[in-house]
Amino acid sequence: MAQIDQFESAFKSASKTLYEHAEVEIASVLVVTDLATAKAEAYAGRIRGFLETLGDDVSWRTVLGEEYGSAEALLPLVEQANPDLVVTYRNLHTTSWRFPHSLGSCVNVLTQVSRPPVLLVPHPLAGRELDHALQNTDRVMCVAGHLTGDHGLVNHGAYFTCPGGTLFLAHVEDDTVFERYMETISKIPEIDTKVARETIAEQLLKEPVDYIESCRAVLREAGVDLTVEDVVTRGHLVSTYRDFVQEYELDLLVLHTKDEDQLAMHGLAYPLTVELRAIPLLLL
Repeated sequence: MAQIDQFESAFKSASKTLYEHAEVEIASVLVVTDLATAKAEAYAGRIRGFLETLGDDVSWRTVLGEEYGSAEALLPLVEQANPDLVVTYRNLHTTSWRFPHSLGSCVNVLTQVSRPPVLLVPHPLAGRELDHALQNTDRVMCVAGHLTGDHGLVNHGAYFTCPGGTLFLAHVEDDTVFERYMETISKIPEIDTKVARETIAEQLLKEPVDYIESCRAVLREAGVDLTVEDVVTRGHLVSTYRDFVQEYELDLLVLHTKDEDQLAMHGLAYPLTVELRAIPLLLL
């Protein structure tokens, strides 16, 4: 049996998940604000400049603050417009934007109920955005709890990256979870703890590195004009991604928010969307 197990392990280790490229199509964008006409249109103009990589054929519509006052009133407006992308900011129609602790009911509902992705941008009054925020999308990072095989995430990241820009594909293994498993393994006499620590850590990071290499090759073959950089490491998830924003001068983070098994926001998404308020976040 030991030889069979070794053969199976070697076979699985050699098996790699390859990236599958597919075009993302965005033909219409809905900008949702809580501002009056003049300020809303000025803000929408800034968003159009930020998303110039979408091209000139995209149709744009702006929702004014007077058109709704709650999430219940906003949803029919979004459904009627049927956009491919919604752009908005936290804490619509409240003063809670003064405090960096929540998203507000409108954004909570939009991210979990509405069909299109939501581009969450810094609040226009909060003054928390980085100097380079909302300038362009030259430097985009995809964030995932498990990057390998997440083709949709990578496809959206590539689509939103400006031609000639850099797409960072990030995978961070949670140190707290890793150490908990190592503590359990250390209590099992039949397993060599030192070997387990080294080999498991190596394999956990090898898989996303292999997948990112396939992303790089497939995107190059598809003629997508961007540079793919891998950022694969271990650390504390929220603080590590917060550091990445500064270290790589990121213009946009791309991450999932919907979870098939629950109504609440997907795993790591909620703490990241609450805390990372200085740059735009694309929430799928």
